[in-house]
Amino acid sequence: MSIPPPLVREYLLLGLRFNRLIEGFVDAYTGDPALRHQVDNEPRPDPAALARRAAALRAELPSSGLSEPRARFLDAHLRALECSGRVLAGQRVGFVAEVAAYFDVVIEPGDPEVYRQAHAEIDRLLPGTDPVIDRLTTYRARDEIAPERLETAVQALSSALRDRVRERFGLPAQETVRYEIVTDKPWSGFNYYLGDFCSRVAINADLGHRMANLPHLVAHEAYPGHHTEHCRKEAGLVRTQHHAEQTIFLVNTPQCLMAEGLADLGLQAAVGPGWGPWAAEILGDLGLRMDGELAERLEAVAVDLLGVRQDAALMLHDQGVDPAEVLAYLQRWLLVGEARAKQMVRFLSDPLWRAYTTTYVEGYRLLRTWLEDRPLTQPLAPRYLRLLDEPLVPSVVRAELRGAGSGSRRA
Repeated sequence: MSIPPPLVREYLLLGLRFNRLIEGFVDAYTGDPALRHQVDNEPRPDPAALARRAAALRAELPSSGLSEPRARFLDAHLRALECSGRVLAGQRVGFVAEVAAYFDVVIEPGDPEVYRQAHAEIDRLLPGTDPVIDRLTTYRARDEIAPERLETAVQALSSALRDRVRERFGLPAQETVRYEIVTDKPWSGFNYYLGDFCSRVAINADLGHRMANLPHLVAHEAYPGHHTEHCRKEAGLVRTQHHAEQTIFLVNTPQCLMAEGLADLGLQAAVGPGWGPWAAEILGDLGLRMDGELAERLEAVAVDLLGVRQDAALMLHDQGVDPAEVLAYLQRWLLVGEARAKQMVRFLSDPLWRAYTTTYVEGYRLLRTWLEDRPLTQPLAPRYLRLLDEPLVPSVVRAELRGAGSGSRRA
C-alpha cells in the first residue's frame, strides 16, 4: 500500500474521527488499518475542532500538489465535513444550507400539480371504480413476495444482473456479494463494502418487499450499483492510481449523492427498457407471477413522485411542520398506508440520515439528465462507466451539462 500525500492522510483521519462522534458516519473504509487503530485510541474528538480542521485542510488544497480532479473531490468533501462538524457541535445551520454543504446541490419543494398528474396516470393504468389508493394497494398486495421466498428471488436476480454487468462494464474476477435478510432497520437495503472486492448486502424484511421492486433493489445495492462502484474504484482509483481518499466512504458527503444516483439508475444501465418482462421471466422460473409490463409502466410514473419524500424532509426540518401532518402528506401523495409512511418519517428523523433522502431525489434527477445528455449514436455504457470509475462530484456533472447546453439526446 502506497503512502498517501499528507493532506489525503489527514482527510482519512478526519473522516474516521467523525465516526467516533456518530457510529455509521464511515460507511466503508478499506485503507490503512493503522489509521483506524490510531483514531480508535484517541480521546473522543470535539466536533467544533473537527469542523475547524476540515476548513484548514480545505484552505491547504491549492498548495497540495494534487491533480485537479482529486483537489476538486476533496474540496467538496471537506466542505461537507466542516458543515457536519458545525451541526454536531450544536451550531444553527439552516436545513437547505446544510443539504447544500453535504451534497453539493440546492433543493426546493416539488410541484403538487406534477404529483396530481402522476395520480391520474396511475388511475389510468389501474382501471376500476374504487379510489386509486385502494386499487394501488390491491396491486401492491398482489405483487408482494413472501418473506421465505425473498432470498431465493434476490439470488436469482443477482445472478442474472451480475452476468450482464460483467459483460457490459467489467468486474474483478474475485468479486463476491453475500446477501442476508434482516429486520428493524430504517432502510430497505444496505451495502456493506468489506474491501477486496467483497460486499455484504442486508435486505430489510420488515418492509414487505414487492417483486416489482426487487430488480431495482438488487441493481441498486450490487449490480451495477454500490458493490460494482466500490469494486471498480478499488481496482482503478485506489490500486492503480493510488487515490487513497477513495478508500473511505463518508455519509452526508457529495460521494453519497453520486453513489445513490448511479445506483438508482442501475437497472436502466444494466437492462434498460423491457426490464419488467425480463425480471418477470426470471421470477417466473421460481414459480412467482409478476406482471412485468405493468410494473415497468407504474415505475415510470412513480418517478414523478420522487420529490414527495424530499418535500417531507423540508417540512420537518426547514418549515417546522408537525410530524403528523408530514405523515399525512406522505400518505396522500405517495399513495401509501400509515405503516409505510411512518417508516419514511423514521428515516427522515434519524440524526444521521435526516438529510439523506436528497441523495436519492437529486442524485437520480441529475445523473439521469446527464446520462441522457449524449449523442443519439452513443450508447449509455461508456458514460455510466465514468460514474463507476471517476471521482466526480455534482458540480462537475452540472458544469458538463451547462457546457453541452443541456441538449438532452442531442444529435
